[in-house]
Amino acid sequence: MKILMVHGFWDTGYVFRRLERALTTAGHQCFSPTLRPRDGRHGLADLAGKLAGYIDAQLDDESPFAIVGFSMGCLVARYYLQRLREGRRARAFFAISGPMRGTATAFLYPGRGARDMRPGSRFVRELEGGSAGLDGLLLRTYYTPLDLMILPATSSRMAGVAELRVWSPLHPLMLVNRRVAADIIRNLEQLNFSG
Repeated sequence: MKILMVHGFWDTGYVFRRLERALTTAGHQCFSPTLRPRDGRHGLADLAGKLAGYIDAQLDDESPFAIVGFSMGCLVARYYLQRLREGRRARAFFAISGPMRGTATAFLYPGRGARDMRPGSRFVRELEGGSAGLDGLLLRTYYTPLDLMILPATSSRMAGVAELRVWSPLHPLMLVNRRVAADIIRNLEQLNFSG
């Protein structure tokens, strides 16, 4: 399956290199664009629009695909799925340590993207208020109670969505955690088998 990987705050697509290697070895084709500006200073909706443009340019309309988001990239991907994916063939969304309900650390940085990630922001409320764009998708979240970037760490959870709790000592280490990679691969195999 084709897999779109959406990076986090100040990251690039390169942050997925180890996870991408595991997914490629399992037979998947990965796409890891770098969305700019990397700090989301024009807002997360802006980055979601750029993600949509990348998908239009790189994927044909017939190919099913999955999305893996990390940190800020989870909100970018979620906005794309809930607001912009008209007619798209997304089949799954894997959210790794994403501030689904915001994060207090976003108060430490200026810019619209950081404001979008704050608890109770209009952006977060809009995503929480309507999840119709997620209907029919395989959804999975991954979080660590030890996360110091997503505060509180439970903000990475989504109500009613299957999750995997991982005791990873640092936020970025979630991307190299073997249990996370194995769980994504296992779920993609089940998706391919059922679909």
